[in-house]
Amino acid sequence: MITQPTERIFSMEPSEPHLMLPNDEHNQQLVQNVHPSNWVNPELTSRYNIVVIGAGTAGLITAVVAAGLGAKVALIERHLMGGDCLNVGCVPSKGLIRAARAWADLRNAAEFGLHIPPGVKYDFGAAMARMRKLRARISHNDSVHRYTKLGVDVYIGSGRFIGADSIQVEGPSGNRTLTFAKAAVCTGARASAPPTPGLQEAGYLTNETIFSLTELPPRLGVIGAGPIGCELAQSFARFGSQVYLIETIHGILPNEDRDAADIVEQQMLRDGVKLLCCGKDLKVSRTDSGKRLTVDSHGQRYDVTVDEILVGVGRTPNVEGIGLEAVAVEYDKNGVKVNARLQTTNPRIFAAGDICSRYKFTHAADAMAQIVIQNALFPHPLGFGYASADSLIMPWCTFTEPEIAHVGMYEADAKAKGLEVETYTFKLDEVDRAILDGEDEGFARVHIQKGSDKILGATIVAAHAGDMINEFSVLMKAGVGAKTIAGTIHPYPTQAEVNKRVVNLWRKAHFTPWTKNLLMKLFAWMRR
Repeated sequence: MITQPTERIFSMEPSEPHLMLPNDEHNQQLVQNVHPSNWVNPELTSRYNIVVIGAGTAGLITAVVAAGLGAKVALIERHLMGGDCLNVGCVPSKGLIRAARAWADLRNAAEFGLHIPPGVKYDFGAAMARMRKLRARISHNDSVHRYTKLGVDVYIGSGRFIGADSIQVEGPSGNRTLTFAKAAVCTGARASAPPTPGLQEAGYLTNETIFSLTELPPRLGVIGAGPIGCELAQSFARFGSQVYLIETIHGILPNEDRDAADIVEQQMLRDGVKLLCCGKDLKVSRTDSGKRLTVDSHGQRYDVTVDEILVGVGRTPNVEGIGLEAVAVEYDKNGVKVNARLQTTNPRIFAAGDICSRYKFTHAADAMAQIVIQNALFPHPLGFGYASADSLIMPWCTFTEPEIAHVGMYEADAKAKGLEVETYTFKLDEVDRAILDGEDEGFARVHIQKGSDKILGATIVAAHAGDMINEFSVLMKAGVGAKTIAGTIHPYPTQAEVNKRVVNLWRKAHFTPWTKNLLMKLFAWMRR
């Protein structure tokens, strides 16, 4: 089994130059795209309009859009272009989730009249190879060569502020000193680990290492029942691992609607995940038979041994080693401090993405990059106006099965702001397509400001919730309300029909007695 308890699957050591594990043709293609070993950094010819440190989503978007507008742009990356999303986040995890769903569908095929004979071969290694192949294919979009063709000067190496308008790049082709008018810090975040006794000594996986596995761990302990922990715990259980999911609070997905999270939890239990929530006094140790975890859960002491441990308990911002002190950019444990314009405490330097955002999503980093471009390159006196991160309508989705998607406020959020809110819920077991698909566990829930049709927020738990939430996001961004969705024709039969039906509950509730009485009189007259 290939594992890396050191938390990195990419090595910069001289003995293993540019190696991503496993070192197969797919990862070789990936590295050739996002960190080519023969890359020679450009020679500086003039001052840059903007220098971007970090080539994850926020950095890539900032750099490529700025270059497309005609700015002279430098992009610095010490590790892998594409950042976490491409290499150890969204892309590989969704490839893994898709394969796990296929395995689960096969096991449940009898419901649809397909009887699978004994002896079917399940090949985890092949599923992981598929993921690596598709990741390598997608990596072209974030490649050094593509961004160079798009007008970005790409520097491979470590970037560090050394003066008010200068950054030093230490790379394999020598050092370069870049000067800038504006700069953007987009260095992202890395996986955190809790101070669990014995964890470091026993060794563990994170999202940065788990995708290097080539063999299925028969027993897997997962610490943390947030999005990463739940997505991967469910997937590995579907592959056939015995999964123990340990969480300090009650239940899973603490930031989600509780009714929605409970539906996902029940599905995960059916998939074979053993949930040890309200976990206290967790300890880890190595034994001859594996890695031992002891924990108290709901008053009972559990003692389990696993082959691997996955830690998914949050993110730590990458603020070290980039010289923020040299340019008076303030930061704390949550990352770089920014204002609504995404300016740091140095007005010439901006930040975007996981380094400064409470929203650790690829699409959030993309949206923030657009704000950086507008505010850094188009000053207010020119008439463009400042863009504000405070105005972002931010949807998100946890890609378990079923998925949970949300946008806007929860009911408690609205009440905390002094808003009167009406909440409506429509269940999928009343939606024909969901019934026919065998995916009828879930609902759509919408929060509407009382006295208007303004949508304050929405939650969907469904097989395709991440796609379905977009309708509410568009309405909220456009400033139109429930009346619009109630009057919009939805194709039948689709699961997205639940969006209209939940809003129709609001419309029905607002038929006044006077209106109902008038309609009854009208219908009586029509029957004459």
